[in-house]
Amino acid sequence: METSTIKALQTGHVGLNVTDLDRSLSFYLRVFGLDVQAEGKEPDRRWAFLGRDGRLLLTLWQQSDAPFATGSAGLHHLSFQVESIEEVQAAERVLRDLDAEFAHDGVVPHGEGVSSGGIFFTDPDGIRLEIYAPTGADTAPAPSGAAPTCGFF
Repeated sequence: METSTIKALQTGHVGLNVTDLDRSLSFYLRVFGLDVQAEGKEPDRRWAFLGRDGRLLLTLWQQSDAPFATGSAGLHHLSFQVESIEEVQAAERVLRDLDAEFAHDGVVPHGEGVSSGGIFFTDPDGIRLEIYAPTGADTAPAPSGAAPTCGFF
């Protein structure tokens, strides 16, 4: 069986289908501090490319007519790493102002006795998201015990 000979591999960007581009743009720009790098405004072909420092990170496509279905195969959740737990807490405050739905109450670790962790929430279409820091989340109990928190929400 032949395998690929790819030398370096990293995620390029993530594309998400949304039901209302204006609503999703407002959410992602405010929560993540991204910039609109390009946007399609034709009524039947609306989209936006979002990034930071010239790097494309996220694309939004207005081509769904129903919220995200967590019971279907596909994306489980989208995770963003930040440098510190204070940044996670700042994002949590913004999300609370937006009345976002959280899976857990505040910052939680990725597992029992693990220092990394963050917040788990949904966007306006119910897409599951995570913002986490590599350290500083071990002050709260893990909601799923030894199981990975990011896998069970």
